[in-house]
Amino acid sequence: MNLSKIYDLTVTLQPFMPVWPTNPLVEIRPVGILSRDGYNVETISFATHTGTHIDAPYHFDERGVTVDNIDLRVLINKGYCISPKIHGKEITQDSLNDIWRKEYDGKTILIRTGWDKKRAFTREFLYDFPGLSLDGAEFLLSRGVKLVGIDTLGIEPYDHTDYRVHKKLLGNAVVVIEDLANLDQLQEGKEYTIIALPVKVGKGSGALARVVAVDE
Repeated sequence: MNLSKIYDLTVTLQPFMPVWPTNPLVEIRPVGILSRDGYNVETISFATHTGTHIDAPYHFDERGVTVDNIDLRVLINKGYCISPKIHGKEITQDSLNDIWRKEYDGKTILIRTGWDKKRAFTREFLYDFPGLSLDGAEFLLSRGVKLVGIDTLGIEPYDHTDYRVHKKLLGNAVVVIEDLANLDQLQEGKEYTIIALPVKVGKGSGALARVVAVDE
């Protein structure tokens, strides 16, 4: 395999980073210190849906696949970064249809909104982020997408309190990546190999993931 460039699309896990508003903050504590113990070791504490992470179907579907059983062919696949227009807070079917190309069908789709550049403990970043509308989710389903990611804290706007988009996607076995970073480094419409590997949490609803795009 000729790897000309690898793009890291993952948020750095660090203490007190902005996370989903109802989740606990990240704690990272040194318990082994080189000068004292001869080695460095840390303990970490955070919710499974923290930073760049995978939502498994089990997150909203008790019969859905758990994160440790997601098909690796879904998590490692050809994919594209797209930048659809946002209407209010929603990325709609029309927004996606306007820029869709046939080669996107069945591929991993990463949605760039630029929201990762707003990362901070502000109401805007935590609560006002854009995401898919229900008909936008239905459009992706109709195109055979099995893995979709976004550079916001959630795949749908925070004020979708019924989680209709999560339920539509995950209920149809579509895997979701949330809180991506650095999508501005990818060329829109160019094919990459997307690798999104979550920590193998047994029976987990989701897990922290290292996500990269490979330009072959």
